[in-house]
Amino acid sequence: MSTMSIISCKILQDEIVWILENDSSIDEIIIVDNKNIQEFIEKLDKVSLQYKVLSLEDISSFPEVKNECKKYTVLIHLMELGLHRSPKELKIKVYETIKALAPFSSGILLFYGLCGNVLGDVEKDFEHSSISCPVRILKDKDHRIVDDCIGATVGGVKNYLRILKSVSDAGTYLFTPMYSKGWRELLDLNKLNKDPAKALELMKKTHEMIGYKRVAKINTGLKYTENFDVSIREFAKMFDFEILEFEDGNQEIFKDCYKELKMEIEDKSKC
Repeated sequence: MSTMSIISCKILQDEIVWILENDSSIDEIIIVDNKNIQEFIEKLDKVSLQYKVLSLEDISSFPEVKNECKKYTVLIHLMELGLHRSPKELKIKVYETIKALAPFSSGILLFYGLCGNVLGDVEKDFEHSSISCPVRILKDKDHRIVDDCIGATVGGVKNYLRILKSVSDAGTYLFTPMYSKGWRELLDLNKLNKDPAKALELMKKTHEMIGYKRVAKINTGLKYTENFDVSIREFAKMFDFEILEFEDGNQEIFKDCYKELKMEIEDKSKC
């Protein structure tokens, strides 16, 4: 059995659904059971994809991967969004997860970018390690690791820098559909749920101090996350922000990196 494991930030779940929906060669989808998967499996249900939800303990009982491909499995491990608040902790958790899944994986693809410059050496770090499968991270057509989830969504480093330069006159949030749903978790407002009004007021003052004035909608073409427009308008109204819109979102990097690792796995197993 050949198994590709995808370790991903929860913010990129729509892109994973798109990958799974558009690869008819997948025989089995396994989701690692944790607190991050509920919305993801609801999306899989809506597009009628079959899957299994298993704990890491269940998965650890699998036999180690052999170099054969009678069945092709994709295993998904979604990581919590809040890890982005501490890049060092993010690196620790991602590396731990790679080590945990490696014995049962023919290859591991990270749906991450540099993320605070802590994952830039991940391929090299595991190239000569004791794990037996290749580890790959999202790269653009120039073979540069993307900066973050937004950089991956807009096609890579060059276009991301162009967009950032175009909004450099004022602080601007760049929201994909999932960011429009997950910003509270990302910014850790939940810890102040006992006084949400105070939390929002503090955030407004922070925006004023650092010059945030806009939110930009990054259209990805994916419809798995509902009410994107509504969420953007609510966020903009909450903070009195201007709304911009970019049509740069696409799935090219996700598609290409997935395809490249899949071919690497197939070549290794001589399918």
